[in-house]
Amino acid sequence: MASDLEFVEFIVDQLRDVKGVSCRKMFGEYAIYCGGKVVAMVCDNQLFVKPTAGGRAFIGEVVEGQPYPGAKPNFLIDGQFEDRDWLCELIRITTQELPEPKPKKKPAKTSAKTAPAGKTK
Repeated sequence: MASDLEFVEFIVDQLRDVKGVSCRKMFGEYAIYCGGKVVAMVCDNQLFVKPTAGGRAFIGEVVEGQPYPGAKPNFLIDGQFEDRDWLCELIRITTQELPEPKPKKKPAKTSAKTAPAGKTK
């Protein structure tokens, strides 16, 4: 079951006080980004936050779940997303502790020149 766009927009709105938050549809669900890092996922209208030591300490009693089959366990945030200040702080902590994204590889350049499509000698 895919997430409702209204729910995703609600979560992003709750995070409006955190600089650099955005979302992107991925595989029928949504990834939440902060500072170029995937910090959370919205799957089946549930919020899953990437696990970090600081996030675990901040949450206290953690409930874990998988955003999709085969995924590593994430923190399942159930109901607490209603508390904007709490959720913003969790995302700030998570963003700070997650590693920087790996740079994307540039495609290899080809040195052989080819004739433009449709033209032959």
